[in-house]
Amino acid sequence: MPLRDWFLTAEERANPASELPVWTAGNLAEPLIHGSAYFDRLVDEVEALQAGDHLFFTDWRGDPDERMRPDGPTVAQLFSRAAQRGVVVKGLLWRSHLDTLSFSEAENRSLSETICAAGGEVLLDQRVRRGGSHHQKLVVLRHPSAPERDVAFAGGIDLCHSRRDDEEHAGDPQPVAMSPRYGTNPPWHDVQLALRGPVVGALDTVFRERWTDPMPLDSENPLAYLRDRLRGSDLSPDPLPEQPTDPPPCGPHQIQVLRTYPAVRPRYPFAPDGERTVARGYTKAVRRARRLIYLEDQYLWSAEVADLFARALRAHPDLHLVAVVPRHPDVDGRFALPPNMVGREQALALCGKAAPDRVHVFDVENHAADPVYVHAKVCVIDDVWASVGSDNFNRRSWTHDSELSCAVLDETPDPRAPVDPAGQGDGARRFARELRLRLWREHLDRDPAGGEDDDLLDPASAVEAITSAADALQRWHDSGRVGPRPPGRLRPHRPERLPWLTRAWALPAYRLFYDPDGRPLRDRLAGTF
Repeated sequence: MPLRDWFLTAEERANPASELPVWTAGNLAEPLIHGSAYFDRLVDEVEALQAGDHLFFTDWRGDPDERMRPDGPTVAQLFSRAAQRGVVVKGLLWRSHLDTLSFSEAENRSLSETICAAGGEVLLDQRVRRGGSHHQKLVVLRHPSAPERDVAFAGGIDLCHSRRDDEEHAGDPQPVAMSPRYGTNPPWHDVQLALRGPVVGALDTVFRERWTDPMPLDSENPLAYLRDRLRGSDLSPDPLPEQPTDPPPCGPHQIQVLRTYPAVRPRYPFAPDGERTVARGYTKAVRRARRLIYLEDQYLWSAEVADLFARALRAHPDLHLVAVVPRHPDVDGRFALPPNMVGREQALALCGKAAPDRVHVFDVENHAADPVYVHAKVCVIDDVWASVGSDNFNRRSWTHDSELSCAVLDETPDPRAPVDPAGQGDGARRFARELRLRLWREHLDRDPAGGEDDDLLDPASAVEAITSAADALQRWHDSGRVGPRPPGRLRPHRPERLPWLTRAWALPAYRLFYDPDGRPLRDRLAGTF
């Protein structure tokens, strides 16, 4: 399988200032589905760190009291104890907006101060485009004396409240306040990757490039700067230890690290014109799609992103788009809700117009019929190329915030028929196909061991299976829930149509505040990423 057909080349990455490799070979990627699985693994790996090892992390939100397991430790305890053992603990948390605006300024500051008091160094980072955020969710664990033990975690799961849920989707006992439609303990669906091999060195570089950025941490926020000075906060990153050599090859996965950085002033030294490899990587992969694009996404906003899928659907008459999204936005209210709704309504309408019979959008509920909030950011194309990351399918994630995703191509063909569903000669690949099947088994209440996969392998029968199950569950609800509940957790997504007067103000608010554009002017005018 020619990797250049799927992965971006160095020229296509268009960011020679970064030391990030074009892609790495010999890796092992393992999907950790749900926060409980990720947190449990993270505790094991961090508790195994010894003096002189490295623990680097970035996050959008970190709650110091979030329990990683039912009986602990908390995030703050886990990382602080590592620092007290002599582990080099360094972190970058987005400075965040105020809690009164439903953000996490206080939580991030508290986690930073707690770990710093234990001997680590965690900085609040506001080196973003105005109105933007640092959205990368990354943990890198290095063992300089035993590089074969190195591991990194990247994906959609923050180290915070609401994330520790499992396949039963009863919710995290420590919830984040959300729309009341999700109840007091919002059920939460998410995915993270555990990564071993040379890609860990690449992700170490991602952290180091941000850490050594000479721009002041809060240059865009004079009030935050004054508050930091009064509190005696650390505003100067200390030097990092020397970067270890890359871990040795350990698996069959080729991995390309994709990122978003906006165009800002002063410029990022590692991305002087920003970086949009997330957008470019998806664009290249989607253009190669022939039979099935499967998405799980928190937003699926933006006409620019939807147009990419619409073009692919028009160009290839056998191509289906299957997407799993939240049933409701995470916010509520007269002024906050409409801008969250209008972007998805616009995007889904654009895709539906391109291929009304080949666009299938679902949302998720648990067995108690409570809606599950889909926070995952997953894409699988033709069971060949797969991506898991922090980026949503919207313009903000592709141009404006910092984001991080890992695209995976497996050297191992999947022997199950059809062996080449797209007919491109690439052949189905084990990682991509198994990631999709693991997610579908849960959504359809199929055998977790794969004993009921026969109709889920070929794209045509797979689409029929997933749509039939969702329609059956919807009919059961429509009939007043008479009789046994049909298997499955998916229902057809039915976005609410906003009145024209509401759309008149919600659409510009959505594009200006909720889904801004961080591209240089020349790229905006050219309509490219």
